[in-house]
Amino acid sequence: MAEYLVLALVLLGVLIAGTVGLVVPRLRRRPEPPLPRTEVDTRVEEDLAGPPVEAPESDLSTGVLVEPPPVLEPQVEVPEPTAGRLVRLRSRLSRSQNVFGKGLLGLLARDHLDEDVWEEIEDSLITADVGVDATRDIVDRLRERTRVLGTRSASELRALLAAELVNALDPSLDRSLRTAPKNGVPAVVLVVGVNGAGKTTTCGKIARVLVADGRSVLLGAADTFRAAAADQLETWGSRVGAETVRGPEAADPASVAFDAVKRGIDTGVDTVLIDTAGRLQNKVGLMDELGKVKRVVEKQGPIDETLLILDATTGQNGLEQARVFTDVVNVTGVVLTKLDGTAKGGIVIAVQRKLGIPVKLVGLGEGKDDLAPFDPAQFVDALLGTEATGRDA
Repeated sequence: MAEYLVLALVLLGVLIAGTVGLVVPRLRRRPEPPLPRTEVDTRVEEDLAGPPVEAPESDLSTGVLVEPPPVLEPQVEVPEPTAGRLVRLRSRLSRSQNVFGKGLLGLLARDHLDEDVWEEIEDSLITADVGVDATRDIVDRLRERTRVLGTRSASELRALLAAELVNALDPSLDRSLRTAPKNGVPAVVLVVGVNGAGKTTTCGKIARVLVADGRSVLLGAADTFRAAAADQLETWGSRVGAETVRGPEAADPASVAFDAVKRGIDTGVDTVLIDTAGRLQNKVGLMDELGKVKRVVEKQGPIDETLLILDATTGQNGLEQARVFTDVVNVTGVVLTKLDGTAKGGIVIAVQRKLGIPVKLVGLGEGKDDLAPFDPAQFVDALLGTEATGRDA
């Protein structure tokens, strides 16, 4: 009996030892690391999860959830109409009014118009950049009409002065912009001028003038020497929905101009407006290159307008600039800028007197729509600070 008990105890011990030997190694075994995630797994999970949802912001002061503002598409601007702009901007000529409206009318209103007074009138006109020859003609005619008519009242003197100034501006000159396409080919407008005249900015404003008058416009950034010129022009164009054709920095300007005209023909726009480099008129090589731009563009058709940008503050120096540009590219019109910042509004008379080129647009401020079509009678009314000519502005 005792032998059976001992045998049972031995078997029990062997069984316990075997069980312990199987369980302990399993307890000591470390868990295997998870398999690395692959890019495919990540994409699958993202697809299953769908697009991420942005949590709304919260106002920390109130704890109220605030929805993020909607993303708005850029709006194409609609420039204001050009009709009547010069009248609306007449206050910008206030400094010139001090010379013409107050200075000249004050002199003419004196009780006795002797030689000293007429010399003061001449000096005032010359100071206002009217030019010596034009001043003498205006004063001689004014003296004769005042003597013959016996004019003395302020309103009569004002009317005489206004008539002489309008006559000096030659209202018979054609000041329209030739920007209409012909036979499916867009009109080409070449914009030229010296450094510092605000040429690229004015080119952008001309684009706004054309769009405001119902033209579709394409811009050519042929000023490839100034790094920011193409960017600046493209910004102006994008505001009114006008495409800009540009090339790499330091590219051949004539090539860019050629591509712009070709693109304009392909897209069927009304007008291609080409901005050229701001060249100094005494740089012969650069002027020759401007002539090259003209010749290359004309391989696809004639240039309808060549507009010269002149800074009104340069005074008589602007006349020499205009004369040299005319010899190279046959300028058809002048855009006179910065008239709001000078008391020398008479430069308009001097430009037309010397060159026989009409001033077609005038810049009377730094605003985007401060470029106005030029009208002699309205301009003189603004200079004199009154409805001097009797025309309905």
